[in-house]
Amino acid sequence: MSYQPTITDLASDPEGLEQAYRTAVKAGDEVAFAEAVEADYTRAPDNLLLAAWHYRLSSAAARVKGRVVAWAWALPLGILNGLLLWLLSDVERFRIQIANPLTGELHNILPVILLLAAPITAVAIALFLTLAGGGPLAGGRWRRLLAVSLGLAAGTAYALLLFRGIWPRLFQEQYLGLMALHLAMLAWAAVGLVALARGDDAGNRFAFLVKSLEAAVVAGLLAIAGGLFTGITFGLFGALGIAPPEWVMRLFSAGGGGLIALVAVALVYDSRAAPAGQSFDEGLSKLVALLMRLLLPLTVGVLLVYLAFIPFNWREPFENRDVLLIFNAMLFAVVALLVGATPVTAGELSERSQAWLRRGVLALAALALLVSLYALAAILYRTANGRLTPNRLLFIGWDLVNIAILAVLLIGQVHAGRSRWLAALHRAFSVGIVLYLVWAVAGLLLPPILFRGQAADVAGLPESIQALVYERADPILLKCPVSPHIYLLEDGKKRWVRDIPTFEAAGYAWGDVVPYLSCADIRAVPDGETIPPGSGPPPQP
Repeated sequence: MSYQPTITDLASDPEGLEQAYRTAVKAGDEVAFAEAVEADYTRAPDNLLLAAWHYRLSSAAARVKGRVVAWAWALPLGILNGLLLWLLSDVERFRIQIANPLTGELHNILPVILLLAAPITAVAIALFLTLAGGGPLAGGRWRRLLAVSLGLAAGTAYALLLFRGIWPRLFQEQYLGLMALHLAMLAWAAVGLVALARGDDAGNRFAFLVKSLEAAVVAGLLAIAGGLFTGITFGLFGALGIAPPEWVMRLFSAGGGGLIALVAVALVYDSRAAPAGQSFDEGLSKLVALLMRLLLPLTVGVLLVYLAFIPFNWREPFENRDVLLIFNAMLFAVVALLVGATPVTAGELSERSQAWLRRGVLALAALALLVSLYALAAILYRTANGRLTPNRLLFIGWDLVNIAILAVLLIGQVHAGRSRWLAALHRAFSVGIVLYLVWAVAGLLLPPILFRGQAADVAGLPESIQALVYERADPILLKCPVSPHIYLLEDGKKRWVRDIPTFEAAGYAWGDVVPYLSCADIRAVPDGETIPPGSGPPPQP
């Protein structure tokens, strides 16, 4: 039954709206009634009566006893998604190759499925939410589904088409590798835009974050179970000397992964309700929240110990790239932990538990902020003493985003005090969603613009040097084995570096020197201005 006209007529009649609600409950139409209220509240958020009913019914849809999982939509879409991913997992047919524009040599970059899996799965999940949701807001969800599908297609096409203009090949590989992360982030945001058609305030955004985390946990558990089943199955056949063909193994892995994604969402998310209307106080939702809250003090303790050791190993992240990668992974994990530990409603915890949880959140956020600033200083130092690369550009951006989220969280808690701490926390994470989305888009768009190369600059040089230019990032320093002279290759010309003090003063590293080129090839490169300028006629190798 549609309650939309009824709700609109009773938007200023408290008693009439109460009677309509009782009638809906008796008829088993509580979900439809809640959706009608949500639709009118979205159009008129300043109506106090509708606002009161919005919060009263925010969990009505998800709390209807005996909720039935929409298997009729989840299984067909999951199977379709799995089949598409299985088809794309054939790396012999679907892989990204690029030819050196100077020599024609082919290079394999990465399998196409690494870029396409997240966008395809996101469209399948968004389609599931739209088909299984129904209700008066279906039209808005269809429009959002179309918009996000076109947006994901455009973003994926942008990365696949324009990465070829990036220079050198090392930067192409870095960009495409990072786009697997950025397109996954955009895919998650696309699902969120469809889910938030039922309500797009800070509370609903935070609820969607929590449900996303829960769906990821369920998908991980299902993947473990599927992996055990696959291992046992193949082991039994192996004991008989039967080796399943490669396409069967891909069907279990890639195809099963595509199915699991839809099943996990269907199990944890009621597509008929807004994100804030989901169930958070039972089953796996409660278990995930409990585990996150138990991990909170342990993580605070680990960070305290780690910060105590930093003075004794101060330069480690400044000199070790792997340490920086660990730092960035830790920051994402801390943000996820903070989200998982934060309750959706204050009623989930007692006042005493809320007080202790708030202290833990503040402590963890403050410690993570210190580590974030330390990591940012390290990557800025490495960039200043080396060169800007796609990896460094994008990780600088992610560090700044995480620092901003933690800063907004801490500042918001200072201003909110104990009484409004939870709402302030939800607002901080709501801001974080926007920041993540903005940088995911920026990270997709910027590298093909900032790291463009010009093949024409070196088209007339010896083939060995053309290949070198395509493989290595600037600065490229040339030297042949029988000559002491070193030359900087710049704009298709070689610039003689006068002596070792000049070499070191310019900030060059010996690792940038290519010592194995033939002297004849280096002599074939036109001379440019010496380093420093005016050092006389440059000697030839």
